[in-house]
Amino acid sequence: MKAYLYGANGAAIAEAPKPTPQGVQVLVRVHACGLNRADIGMTKGHAHGAAGGVGTVLGMEWAGEVAAVGPDAQGVKIGDRVMGSGAAAFAQYTLADHGRLFQIPGGMSFEDAATLPIALTTMHNALVTNGQLQAGQSVLIQGASSGVGLMALQIAKLKGAKLVVGSSTDRDRRERLKEFGADLAIDSSDAGWVDQVREATDGRGVDLIIDQVSGKVANQNLRATKVLGRIVNVGRLGGSHADFDFDTHAARRIQYIGVTFRTRSIEEVREIFRQVRADIWPAVEAGKLKLPIDQVYPFGDIAKAFAHMEANKHLGKIVVKL
Repeated sequence: MKAYLYGANGAAIAEAPKPTPQGVQVLVRVHACGLNRADIGMTKGHAHGAAGGVGTVLGMEWAGEVAAVGPDAQGVKIGDRVMGSGAAAFAQYTLADHGRLFQIPGGMSFEDAATLPIALTTMHNALVTNGQLQAGQSVLIQGASSGVGLMALQIAKLKGAKLVVGSSTDRDRRERLKEFGADLAIDSSDAGWVDQVREATDGRGVDLIIDQVSGKVANQNLRATKVLGRIVNVGRLGGSHADFDFDTHAARRIQYIGVTFRTRSIEEVREIFRQVRADIWPAVEAGKLKLPIDQVYPFGDIAKAFAHMEANKHLGKIVVKL
């Protein structure tokens, strides 16, 4: 089969053996893949958790049809249209754990389905499970113009947040955040953004921050969070190391929580998928939770898709079609 691999000379399309499902695995004929920021590093040979390096089939998110099932796989059959996340997505066929996929709603295209698994699972876990967002509370999404950020805005509104704030350093993308549920859009590179958030919350600060940026905004986040508020660290696109104001953290008694899929067991990941199905899946089926597709590339142009992502001018998801 054709696959996008990282080899001795970098990332390229090459031939790879077609996998065979074992145990609870499901073999999926891939029709579309979603690109994610972590994929960029892996195309350059960087590790992402336990994945990466020479011989790695790249990609983390896909949609397709079930082609075969392992002897212990449950809840899925050959021919089902499914979407999911996991390793080795950028290939004609990929393996998935039977608990790490969603059935594609009727009428939804493979391209649209490929935009959803990582955004839904990441942000439901961050906002609802770890962030404990309640109706009537306020939330700030740092890095809101990314695909997962746009999903976070929508989930926050769906769960009844009274005030949803989104940040983007790009003016054009910032102006579009209200289309996806933001009541206030801020520029996190503007030194005055904390004052804007405090003003919008009557001086108290937000109940919850979902942080995909960190780096230099870490201490600003502390000042923008209310006493007894919560910060969930999801990503570190602005830097993984920075000064941290421990005194403000303690004085405001903020719960600071870090999350990642890289260190989760398969049982933990299955539970996250189960919680999404149990809580917000009707909204997905109704089309209330969806992401815009910035551009679709044929598989043969996957390198161009990555160049487009690295240019960082897109809004929503970049999709590769097989």
